[in-house]
Amino acid sequence: MQDQTLSRYWQTAVEIIHDGVMIVDVRGIIVSANQALTHITGYSQAELIGQPCSMLKCSSCNKIFDQTGQHWCMLFSSGSVTMRKCTLSRKDGSVVHVMKNASVLHDDNKQIIGAVETLTDISELLMKDSQIEAFRRELQSEYTFQGMVGVSPSMRSTFDLIANVAASDAPALILGESGTGKELAALAIHQNSARKDRPYVQVNCAALNESVLESELFGHVKGAFTGAYQNREGRFEAANGGDIFLDEIGELPQSTQIKLLRVLEEKVVERVGDNRSIPVDVRIITATNRNLRQLVEAGSFRGDFYYRINVLPIELPPLRERTQDIPLLAEMFFKRIQLKSNKGILGISPEAMQSLVRYPWPGNVRELKSAFEYAFVTCMDTKIEPRHLPPDIITARENMSSLPTTEISLDERKKQELIQALEQAKGNQSLAGRILGISRVTVWNRMHRYGIR
Repeated sequence: MQDQTLSRYWQTAVEIIHDGVMIVDVRGIIVSANQALTHITGYSQAELIGQPCSMLKCSSCNKIFDQTGQHWCMLFSSGSVTMRKCTLSRKDGSVVHVMKNASVLHDDNKQIIGAVETLTDISELLMKDSQIEAFRRELQSEYTFQGMVGVSPSMRSTFDLIANVAASDAPALILGESGTGKELAALAIHQNSARKDRPYVQVNCAALNESVLESELFGHVKGAFTGAYQNREGRFEAANGGDIFLDEIGELPQSTQIKLLRVLEEKVVERVGDNRSIPVDVRIITATNRNLRQLVEAGSFRGDFYYRINVLPIELPPLRERTQDIPLLAEMFFKRIQLKSNKGILGISPEAMQSLVRYPWPGNVRELKSAFEYAFVTCMDTKIEPRHLPPDIITARENMSSLPTTEISLDERKKQELIQALEQAKGNQSLAGRILGISRVTVWNRMHRYGIR
């Protein structure tokens, strides 16, 4: 390939890459700049070429003096710069964060004739990092407990109860509708207990059929059944010293309930196909969305097992009974999905937030999370509006809107909405502001204006 053709291909490649490329001579004068550099700096190629590279005010640039007193960039002394974070000053005076790589250029006689730099704009990455850090701090705020979010009295009481249960080694039973966060509650018990540095093993009893459930829980010995080619420890042995979480305990067969009853009472397990007892030190945490007492009365759940696991019951309230937590949960899910999404969705409209607060949420917190995953797919605007929410929520909103209402003034409507939001927030002005999509100061001003105390 001829040198001229190669040079032309090289020039094309430099122009289409997303990183800014700049070549300077030994005096630091820019002699070449690609299109990407113009996008990063805001200067045109004509404005860049012929000017000293110091015009970009790079935060990592250092100058040294040689014996003649001439300014030389530190790059010409070190020979290269690799993966250095720095900032540049754009034409409009704003600052852009970049990742710089640079190397000196030599002629055939090994004499330095200049340098080449590549600059990668990392402003968006830093913004994401900042958002993640802010989100992490928010998750550790007073509104959260081990990943669970809530300011309602029922949830604050639940947090206190979980902390007290964690201090005990007695079996805990977590009750609640599907989607209320029973898995989070079980993990919170473990992470707040003296066993937090020991194993935490989770088993979904409904996901395993009866033929393999006992082998999974207690292990088996070689030859115990077809396919048992070697000894295998069960989940209880794996959890030794820590906690085991048995989810969907209401689906457990009675034959397995009997064997678990022995584990609870004697602290030993027997592998399938073996008669040797293996001691285990495991605290059992169970959970169900079914009414175990009714199952006991119906004869499908053993009463002695029920009373043995129901030592420390924790009941998680459904989302419809703690509506003041919905704005907090909504913001948490919004920010979590926003960080993973490349969409320019900046917030939730007040109308959408009101739709969320008024919806009964039969699927509880899990359904709320799914609603935001749906909204981020359907929303092409900068804010999530009611029309972007799942059909069930839209239908519920339309049904509420179709109810007969009397004509009231705009001021009266705002007053009634504020009173309703304050009631839902139990008087918390910040939460009322989140429900209405306004600031706390605006809430205070409207309370003063309408004479609300």
